[in-house]
Amino acid sequence: MRRGAAIAVVVAAAASGCSRAPAEPVSTATPTSTSTSTSTPGLALLWDDPPRWKRKPPSNPTRTAEYVVPHAPADHDDAECTVITFGPDQGGSVGSNIERWVRQFDSLDDQPRRQDRVVHGMNVTRMDLAGVYRPMRMPGAGASSGPATVPGSRLVGEIVQARSGMWFFKLTGPDATVSSAAGELDKMVDSVRPR
Repeated sequence: MRRGAAIAVVVAAAASGCSRAPAEPVSTATPTSTSTSTSTPGLALLWDDPPRWKRKPPSNPTRTAEYVVPHAPADHDDAECTVITFGPDQGGSVGSNIERWVRQFDSLDDQPRRQDRVVHGMNVTRMDLAGVYRPMRMPGAGASSGPATVPGSRLVGEIVQARSGMWFFKLTGPDATVSSAAGELDKMVDSVRPR
């Protein structure tokens, strides 16, 4: 699919507020996970870490939390999940962030999928995209040792609209690994609540 057409479709969906059918069923029930809530001081939002994921120190200052997601048997590389927030009235609109995620793909394998739901009174938008991914580089960062583009990739991102601002939960990596971990991301986002 051509990227320009995909962006137009996704932006139109974002503007109209319509939902796309989800890639898989997403539970709206509060999870009963016994995992530890995030303990980063000063955060206005709490959530439960997936037990199988390994939290590590954020690799740059824009990240509130960062996780290594173990790879699926079909893949050789792990995935990563990052959590970012910029505070109230910062970070752009939901639609502009969806458009930015779509632009991170040089080509898409299929139509981006969007789902909207409400978690503890907060609107959540979930996007699922797959194809040839172009990892983001921080402004001013040197040349990356990794590839410029990565075929066979998937991004599942969830935007939580909290009173403290928008929170971006972004799971990226090899297709099979991200697909198998997407339910864990959904449960983590289903656990979000104000501090």
